[in-house]
Parts: sequence; structure tokens; C-alpha cells
Amino acid sequence: MPAVRDSLFAFRRAPLLSALSITTIAFSLFAVGLFGLVVVNIRQALERVEERVEIRAFVAEKTPVEQIALAANEVAKYAEVQSVDLVTQEQALERARRELGEFKDVFEAEFLPPSLDVHLKSGFRDPATVHQVADRLKALSFVEDVRFGEEWITQLYRLRNIAGVAAVALGLAFAAVAIIIIGATIRMAVLARSREISIMRLVGATDGYIRRPFLIEGFVKGILGGALALGLTWLAIHVVSGYLSFQTVFFDQRLALVGLAAGAMMGLVGSAFSVGRHLPQV
Repeated sequence: MPAVRDSLFAFRRAPLLSALSITTIAFSLFAVGLFGLVVVNIRQALERVEERVEIRAFVAEKTPVEQIALAANEVAKYAEVQSVDLVTQEQALERARRELGEFKDVFEAEFLPPSLDVHLKSGFRDPATVHQVADRLKALSFVEDVRFGEEWITQLYRLRNIAGVAAVALGLAFAAVAIIIIGATIRMAVLARSREISIMRLVGATDGYIRRPFLIEGFVKGILGGALALGLTWLAIHVVSGYLSFQTVFFDQRLALVGLAAGAMMGLVGSAFSVGRHLPQV
């Protein structure tokens, strides 16, 4: 295709400018990638904490074990519930002594009531859903009290939402900077080829034909910048992990492809904006 050939020729004709453009794009996307990686690791840490969300329904004394077991089987059928553990007084005593070893002599079996420990499925651990399940447990005749750390769950969910909103806001801000940079590099290319463009118009070339190589150039620069940014992000996260000695996760294959696609899209959008604005002036 002539447009592809022309765009590749632009790379060969101005290799330094092309390398500078790709590097600038890469560092802009690198900033996006670093922040995105921080968000991914924060969300993973929050998900690990969320796995500990549970509802504990304390059972009245002298309730037959058979009745509790039957209720546990019914609760396990709730759409929101992942599993239900029936904890007897003896098991509650053993757990308390294990978790609070310095106070193990204080606890007695009669002091701790049996309970149903309800673990929720992923996606059903938000405060509203936890409240709904807790209310259903309270309706059981033999349940005296239900605890689930309401304030802790609310703060956890709020922190997760804040992390998501911050990721979107700062990601869009860095993406806008990258688009502006790409547009500036394409503008320089348009101005540098102004004489050639004038000649092409004299021989009958349309604006669409002239615009196409610049769009392909921006698209390719976006992909190359995205690939370089991914490499820099991978290197940075491994250096940080090795230096601070804690485990982090990198983007999975799907997110890596999304990053490349985002770079390509930003290159295309930046090129289209710049060419559409400056080509009529040439």
C-alpha cells in the first residue's frame, strides 16, 4: 500500500525525530503503566483482604446441633454464599485460644456460643449485600446475634472505589498528555513535509490520500511506544520488587494487549487531531 510505504519512508527519512517521538510516547505511557500497576497491586491486595469477609451468626444455647446443621445447609444454598462453617462451642474455644494465646486461660467452653460462619462469594462482599445476608440470618429463630464488622467492610469497599476512580482519572490525564505529545510530533512531520504536500496537491492528491500516511505513522508510533512502555514497566517493577523484597504482580496478557491497543489508539487519535488541524494550513 502506498500509504504504508510513505509512512515507513517517513521513519527512514527522519530516524532521530521518529525515535524521539516514540521515546516520548513511551515515557508518557510508562507513567500510565506505572500508576496502573500500582492500582492492579492495590486491588489484588484488597481482594485478598476481601476474602476474609465473613458473617458470624451466634446461636442460642441448647439449640440442637441437628437444627443448626440443617440451617447451615439451607444458608449454603443462598446465591451470595460460598460456604458455611458450623462452629461448635468446643471449636470456638479452640479457635479463641489459638488466635489469642496470651488469654487462653480466660476462656471457657460455656463462655463462647456456637456459630455459623458464612463466607460470601466474590462479587457479593459489598456492604449492601453483606447487610442483606446478615438480615436473613437474623430472621432464623435460634440466632441471637449477627456480627460482620460493618464499619471495616464499609471502609474497605470505599477504599476500593477510591482506587478505581483515581485510576480512571489519572489514567485519562496521562493519556491526554500522550495524545498531545503524539499530535505535536505529527505536526512537526506535517510542517517538515509541507513542500511535498503542496506538490502532491498540485498533481491531484486528495486530503484523504495525504492524511493516510500520517495516521499510519501515528498508529505505529503508538504501538512501538506502548511496547517500550511495557518493557520499562516490567523492568521497573522487578527492580522495585527485588530492592524492597515484596511480591508484586505484573499485567496479565489481556491487560498487556489492552496497553498496546491503548498506545495504538492514542497514536491514531493524536495523529488525526493534529493532521486535521494543520493540514489545511499547509
